[in-house]
Amino acid sequence: MLALALAATAAAMSAAGYQSMAATGQWYGKTFIGSRRGSKQLALTYDDGPNDPHTLRLLEVLAKQNVHATFFLIGRYVQQRPDIVRQVVNAGHVVGNHTWSHPNLIFASAKQAATELKTCKQAITQAIGQHSSLFRPPFGGRRPGTLRIARSLGLVPVMWNVSGQDWKGHSADKIKQRIRRQVRGGDVILLHDGSHTGMGADRSQTIIATDLLLSEIKSEGFDFVTIPESMGAPAVSRER
Repeated sequence: MLALALAATAAAMSAAGYQSMAATGQWYGKTFIGSRRGSKQLALTYDDGPNDPHTLRLLEVLAKQNVHATFFLIGRYVQQRPDIVRQVVNAGHVVGNHTWSHPNLIFASAKQAATELKTCKQAITQAIGQHSSLFRPPFGGRRPGTLRIARSLGLVPVMWNVSGQDWKGHSADKIKQRIRRQVRGGDVILLHDGSHTGMGADRSQTIIATDLLLSEIKSEGFDFVTIPESMGAPAVSRER
């Protein structure tokens, strides 16, 4: 009996740990992971910017493809390059909160988590004024308390259900093919225009993959939308 109890406890702890990092996990509170499955809508999202020069190069590709995306920004980078954030918003994209310094919030105290979210929000507000209430936890890590704090600050948690795993340094073709294998419609796609390790991270392969992906998938009748559009809500990001 003891062995069974210990095994059950270990299994529960393992499942709980998985849910704290699983992008589509909903044990710890509801998060947005896409619209109606099988729809023709797809939402492109980019984390860890603004990043010089790759965010600006990505904006060129998105403009060429006439697609709007959602950018989850790190506050300390926003403070460094508010000019890039303004260009993102002026191009019609939506920006959201990705904390001030990109910690794994699973290990953050309630005070630290609240400070990370508040200071990022302040940095974005100083750069562009009013912006979206969207929030994405770094690494996808969250606990029930993390989501409660976010919601107490008026933030809406957003995860993803398709990932290109571009942070692993894959080639553009491998990033694109990985996304193509997962897309079913109604998806939120995770890519990165920056890196939490520092400004200037090379995301050239992500930019190439984005161009290739958009050219292929648009020809199949898919429509790329922002997260607020996928939610059926207004996009509130705008230039001050």
